[in-house]
Amino acid sequence: MNVSGAVSQNEMPLALDAKAEEEYASQAKLLQEFTNICSIDKAWTFKSDNGKGSQAMFLVSQANLLANKRRKHMLSAHISQESNHSVSFQWTPFPVEMTGVSTTVPSPSGLKLLVVRNQENGSPTQFEIWDSSQLRKEVHVPQSVHGSVYTDGWFEGISWNSDETQIAYVAEEPSCSKPMFDGFGYKKGDSTDKDCGSWKGQGDWAEDWGETYPGKRQPALFVINVNSGDVRAVQGIEKSLSVGQVVWAPSTSGLEQYLVFVGWSSESGPQKIARKLGIKYCYNRPCSLYAVRSPFHEEEPDKLPLKGNESNSSAMVNLTESISSAFFPRFSPDGKSLVFLSAKSSVDSGAHSATDSLHRIDWPTDGKPCSSAAIVDVVPVVVSAEDGCFPGLYCSSFLAKPWLSDGFTMILSSIWRSIQVILSINVLSGEISRISPIDSSHSWIVLALDGDNILAVSSSPIDPPQIKYGSPTKKEEHASGTWVWMNVSSPLSRYSEKVLSLLSSLQFSIMQIPVRDASNNLSRGASKPFEAIFVSSSSQKDGECNPLIVMLHGGPHSVSVTSYSKSLSFLSSIGYSLLIVNYRGSLGFGEEALQSLPGKVGSQDVNDVLTAMDHVIDMGLADRSKITVLGGSHGGFLTTHLIGQEPDRFVAAAVRNPVCNLALMMGTTDIPDWCYVEACGNKAYFTEAPSAEHLHLFYSKSPISYISKVKTPTLFLLGAQDLRVPVSNGLQYARAMKEKGVEVKVIVFPNDIHAIERPQSDFESFLNIGVWFKKYCA
Repeated sequence: MNVSGAVSQNEMPLALDAKAEEEYASQAKLLQEFTNICSIDKAWTFKSDNGKGSQAMFLVSQANLLANKRRKHMLSAHISQESNHSVSFQWTPFPVEMTGVSTTVPSPSGLKLLVVRNQENGSPTQFEIWDSSQLRKEVHVPQSVHGSVYTDGWFEGISWNSDETQIAYVAEEPSCSKPMFDGFGYKKGDSTDKDCGSWKGQGDWAEDWGETYPGKRQPALFVINVNSGDVRAVQGIEKSLSVGQVVWAPSTSGLEQYLVFVGWSSESGPQKIARKLGIKYCYNRPCSLYAVRSPFHEEEPDKLPLKGNESNSSAMVNLTESISSAFFPRFSPDGKSLVFLSAKSSVDSGAHSATDSLHRIDWPTDGKPCSSAAIVDVVPVVVSAEDGCFPGLYCSSFLAKPWLSDGFTMILSSIWRSIQVILSINVLSGEISRISPIDSSHSWIVLALDGDNILAVSSSPIDPPQIKYGSPTKKEEHASGTWVWMNVSSPLSRYSEKVLSLLSSLQFSIMQIPVRDASNNLSRGASKPFEAIFVSSSSQKDGECNPLIVMLHGGPHSVSVTSYSKSLSFLSSIGYSLLIVNYRGSLGFGEEALQSLPGKVGSQDVNDVLTAMDHVIDMGLADRSKITVLGGSHGGFLTTHLIGQEPDRFVAAAVRNPVCNLALMMGTTDIPDWCYVEACGNKAYFTEAPSAEHLHLFYSKSPISYISKVKTPTLFLLGAQDLRVPVSNGLQYARAMKEKGVEVKVIVFPNDIHAIERPQSDFESFLNIGVWFKKYCA
């Protein structure tokens, strides 16, 4: 790719001197080396046809800068067990690009593959059923039946039934009719004519789920008959429910098949007002598990008429009425248990994310869903963990098939302080084991299970992703029944020599940062040390320190883990040490530590960052005259607070879609309740019409209240389509800085949302961060 073409033309003004332009070109060339690294998104395993070994499929993505999209391809391998207990992977020579594919879902047997292609411009959605050699079925579903299939990772749900004759899935409901107008005025009737003499009006505005969902119609549930190609909407679901994450319930009689799904209501409060608050990254939206009958069913011939106290079996049943949150439903292999995750701590407190809990329902033996089934706590919320002990569940996804062969052990990934780990959980006893290596500071993600073995990915801030294969040892060989992990040689780990050479000169560690001035008013969990990940050069001479970038995650109830990041490894490779702070309020440290932050944003979190900075300075790892700070969203809130509260401590700053003024954000964001929870510490205060007192509080808690003290040169990277922290927040703060004569650089990406993750935008963002910091740290 032409290096000069990678940089926005608007960001290569003629005023740039030759030295600055050379810096852009040099850093752009290096950044492209890191950008080219592939990511493993998903994996599946199947038993081989000959019964020997198994097959694995990996869905891989890579940034395509010229097209400004993620290029996706599928790579396959045959897994065989060797006589010496080792494992061999035989990879196919070349991957297959998944052009135009929205999602793929293998059938339970692995003999069929569903390929979904969502189309643009109102064209029908395509469903393709493939076998091992060819396309077996193709169905085109018009917009009059439903819109695009959801592939967002949250509402998304595609599930084959056990005999592979039906597929349940979530798609946009069909669009409502809209008024038509022509040269004579209003056109009566619902016309679909597309003639040049008429036009379609907008009709009533409808609520959506905010960030990443504008223009998306409500998610609804459908089932396709694989043999006939017939598609039917599932009946009996309340109109106020948005549905997702559908799975099939065990089939007992063969006459009725039930679907279990997650439902989020758009009605809130005693008035049942239709209001959808932003749901992306927000687990504090109440949701329940429901069961409903499949639209393809046979009536029992001897079925008696309904009695007065019986409900129609086509109506949905709420399975989790007694708990405020239930999602990621998974049936055990024997069909006796329905296990699900809950974010009840998040829903009940109002924090957008918090410590999860795991629960179980014993499924009725007759297969008929029941609303009165007892909910069993499998893994409760951990309030405050003992040192070195399990800190609680923090899961962002479950495998479709998370079970070992015993039928009651789940394998999942979870956050453990600053590390992502793999856990095994006995859903009958609640026993939890950390099965990724305890002595490893790398982060681990489970990809798929291969019988009782695990396919995973391990990485660190200085080690790109490496596929691992884990096997349990026999308890008679090891008292604890530990796991053995083997490196898998794969084409995906063939990184460029330039990248490997740069990364080999780096080192990282996890630092324990004691809480400064811990008072008796703090809870036990909030008094415990928090953590920071420190990345630095391993060849640094004594007494010399590279410039430091203080990295701050958003949320605030998120976390930075020790996994590989292409962007951060780029910054490390151009000569910066990184201090990645997991201040109190981050995920992974227990519920008390997390809940200590709401109501104290702008003070407790700011003090934690300053404490972490002083910690590395006191250790001689950082030069206090060469410190920069970088953060996005709430990390941008912290960054702009820091340069206001401590204006002499930073030589430069960079922010991505920062929260700078809560009073302004309150009326423009898709999550106004977040402002109340984090500023006031209580969701009960939330109202769409804030009082003058609350607006004053929001302002006083905001970085803009310190604007008169700011003098740090700051780079602003803003997404114009951001609904979470609208662009007005960053622009107001940047203009106020300019008004004071502080040096500011602003880049607005017209088509980007909160994450600024489109390949070209991400590339230009971190290129400018690197150049900006170099300018002030030289």
